[in-house]
Order: sequence, then C-alpha cells, then structure tokens
Amino acid sequence: MAFGALLGTALLAAPIAAHATAAPATAASAAAHAAPAAPAAAATGLDDPAKKEIAMQIVSSAENSSLDWKAQYKYIEDIGDERGYTAGIIGFCSGTGDMLDLVEYYTQVKPGNVLAKYLPALRRVNGSDSHAGLDPNFTKDWAKAAQDGEFKKAQDHERDRVYFNPSVKQGKSDGVGTLGQFMYYDAIVMHGDGSDSTSFRNIRKRALSKAKPPAQGGNETTWLNAFLDARVWAMKQEEAHSDTSRVDTAQRVFLKKGNLNLNAPLDWKVYGDSFHIG
Repeated sequence: MAFGALLGTALLAAPIAAHATAAPATAASAAAHAAPAAPAAAATGLDDPAKKEIAMQIVSSAENSSLDWKAQYKYIEDIGDERGYTAGIIGFCSGTGDMLDLVEYYTQVKPGNVLAKYLPALRRVNGSDSHAGLDPNFTKDWAKAAQDGEFKKAQDHERDRVYFNPSVKQGKSDGVGTLGQFMYYDAIVMHGDGSDSTSFRNIRKRALSKAKPPAQGGNETTWLNAFLDARVWAMKQEEAHSDTSRVDTAQRVFLKKGNLNLNAPLDWKVYGDSFHIG
C-alpha cells in the first residue's frame, strides 16, 4: 500500500482556537438582554483545517524528514520496497493501484495531461515493482505535472478519498478524538486498508482483541495504546517499516502526555530527527 513521500508545510500561522463553552441555563434570562454571544465551538476533529495541517506535517516528518508537505507533490522515486515508484504527497505507488487511480482521476479532470500516456503502463505494472513502460521519462513527466495546479488538486482529492476521510470517519465512529483519528490516518497511509494481516482494518481488529474503543464503552487512552501496540506489530512484519519511531517517539509521546486533541505545541522525534510545531 502507499508508503513513502508525504506531507508538511510551513508551521501553522495561527494557534488552535480554544473551545468556547455554553452559558449555564440559569443565566438564560440575563443573556436574553445582553449582546448576542458567539456560538459555542464544536469539538474539533482531524478534519478541522488547522488540525489537518498538523497531521500533514507530522506524517511528512516521518516520510520526508521535513514539515514542508507541499514540497512533496513533485517527489518520485523507487525506494526499494517492492511497490515500484513512490510519489507525491501521500506516497502513491505504481505497484499498489493508488497511483493508477490518481492518474486516471487527473486525466478525467484534465484530458491530455502529460501523464495520461502512461495509463496503459500503469495498468500493466499494478501489483508489481516493475517500471516497464514508465522509464525513462516517467519521473521527469511526474515532476512536470506537479507544476500544474490541477494535478496538485488531484493528489489532494485522492489523499482525502482513499486515506484521510475514511480514517477520520472510522475514528469518529470509534469515539476517539483528534489524536486517535491521526493515529488511524498514519496507519492507513502506511499499511493501506486491504485484506492482508497488516492492513489498517486488521490492525484495528487486532487491537479489538485487547481493548474496546470509547464508542464500545472503553477508555480512550487504553484503546489507543492497544491500537499502537497492534500497529507496531504490523510494522515489524515488513523490513521496510520495521523502524517504529514514528509511533514510539511521536504518537506514543503525544498519548503519554494526554494530548488527545493533538494541540500545539508539539515536540517529537522520528528516525532520530527532532521536530516542533508551535
């Protein structure tokens, strides 16, 4: 599944807003004669724009050793993980189908684009690490396409459709907050959501054998620790994912601090590199 280049732009320009609280019922009479108050803010999830920006940056710290996720639209290389080319903001892979889906979608919205001619080859190499029909110019054409705003929008669209939206939806269904939704997102980015034992759905299933999510009456911290334990197990099943620092010195750090809403400031390490979001 997609695992490779990703995410992270310049640090957030504005702090996360505090949540307002509703006025007590006993103050209703007085409030009726006062100036209208701002409506109470709903609890944010990972789909809140500021939280989503944080998510993009944290994943990019692991995938690209950088918080500048918007610099990754043009990224492409074969990282030797038997998935063929890995490219773009989410690590779309020529061997796993998501790169094919991306180029097909891009071609729907912009027929005749510079990558459209590679669709037959992308269909043939899907499921393998082959570059047949892609070399020698595919990487150059990918970088050229990345200068097109429509291609950037297409990458955003497929990231959200395949990875971000499903993970946030499952997180909200399980009753976990922003941090838990991020843990789901990072897992589905790396492992995909297929039927194999290390896929997101089976990582979650493994965690369910140890704990229950809040929606099923469980404690959120206990559940997320069980999920991370299952995630680490899955990562260790494949050499390309065997360094678990993106869990151990990042997500687990936030969880131990009780930062279930993934509020800045955030400090973490990935593969020995230190990162900060203020």
